[in-house]
Formats: sequence, C-alpha cells, structure tokens
Amino acid sequence: MSIQELMKNHRSIRKYKNEEVKEEDLKAILESAIHAPSSINGQQWSVIVVRDQKKREKIAELSGGQDWIAQAPVFLLFVGDYHKTAYSLNKAGLPFGNIDSQEATMVMSVDVGIAFSNAMNCAESLNYGIVPIGGIRRSPDEMIDLLELPKYVYPILGMCVGVPDETPMLKPRFPFNSVVHYEKYDSSNTKEKVEEYDKIINDYMNIRTEGSQVKGWSDTVNQVYSIVYFPKVKPSLERQGFKNIK
Repeated sequence: MSIQELMKNHRSIRKYKNEEVKEEDLKAILESAIHAPSSINGQQWSVIVVRDQKKREKIAELSGGQDWIAQAPVFLLFVGDYHKTAYSLNKAGLPFGNIDSQEATMVMSVDVGIAFSNAMNCAESLNYGIVPIGGIRRSPDEMIDLLELPKYVYPILGMCVGVPDETPMLKPRFPFNSVVHYEKYDSSNTKEKVEEYDKIINDYMNIRTEGSQVKGWSDTVNQVYSIVYFPKVKPSLERQGFKNIK
C-alpha cells in the first residue's frame, strides 16, 4: 500500500486484540514522531508512553469514560513542551517573553500535530490501529498531576495504539472542492457544500448504525461548538505558564 493509500484509508480504531505492541514497532513509531519538522527546530513537544494498566484506566476516566484508552496496550500522550526552552533561556539569562503570546500556544500545538501525524502514519503502516484522544483536555489539571507535567508543559492530544479488533466503515470526508481553494478562499457556495456533506454523513450514519443514529455533520458540530465544551483549558493553561495575553 502506498503512503497516499495508507493515509486515505485511516479509520479510528476503538477495539483492540489482547496483543502487545512490539517494542521495536513502538520505537519505530516514536522515532517517526521525533523526526517530524517543527517551528525553528524548537521541537516544542514531547510524548509520554503509558503502558501501566491502572494509569490508563485513570486517563480513560479523566477523558470522559473512553474505555478504549484502558483497553489499548499502549497510550501515547503528546504534550506541548517549553520546559527545555525555559531552561535554555534561563541559562542564557534571558526572559521567556514569547510564552505570554498566543503564538507560543499555537506553535506547540502545531508541533504536536505534525509529530502526532508522523506517529499515526507509522503505526498504521505497521498494521496497528489508532484513535486520537482530544478528551485528555477535559480534566487538564488532573491529567497534569497524574503525569507530573512541569511548568510550560501541557497535555494536548492522546493516541491509543494496538492491534485492531474491528474494521469500521471508512468515514467520508468533505469533497475535494469543499476544502481546496485556489488563490483565495471561496465562500460563494458554502450553503451548498455543507448541505451536500450533511447528506453524505447522514447516509453514512444510517448504514453504520443500522438506522439508530441518523445525523449529519452539522448536527454534530452544532451540538459541540454551541458551547465551551472544555472550560478548564484556559485556566489550566495559565497555571502551566501559558498566559496568551499578547
């Protein structure tokens, strides 16, 4: 399978066989993440490998009861990480001026995303299944305490890794012409694009759930984004040293 086919074939896997992730495979997955590009080669991210069963159970609880975290043999927690940067600045006698900016938070989030993508593609190329876990930001203070994250380190995204025990349907994405724009953003037919995709997802959900959950893309995003669904993120970011005031 080509790398393009591999990426287009991604499915979120939430059921895993009772098999371990081979040590050499895990190392390959982590090495792939390490070699991801980052802003100014700052590498503002780290990853915590969690295999301990009780700790994975606690992470599953803090993430909103996502049992697949406890079931997967390996859980990778990707964190935004300025801990080493803070050390370097302190050693040079310089202030950490940029940590007060929203750009600092964006940079570490992008760095995490690129590293995560590398790890995901490598894991799937080795026939493992993964699912991203944004729910680690649901109770961030407890997650920070559980994993003993120091100042300037923040939990951003988790990844379950294991041998798949399911083959879910491939979820359709927005059509090519709905997300690709040339030279400028074209918002002239947003209504048509959204309604077209709502019908696609409606049909997909109808088949996948055998009619028990029939809803479109808009139904999901409306439910989630009409509220601040992780309200503890902002105060916990501030406590970790990310002020986002500039």
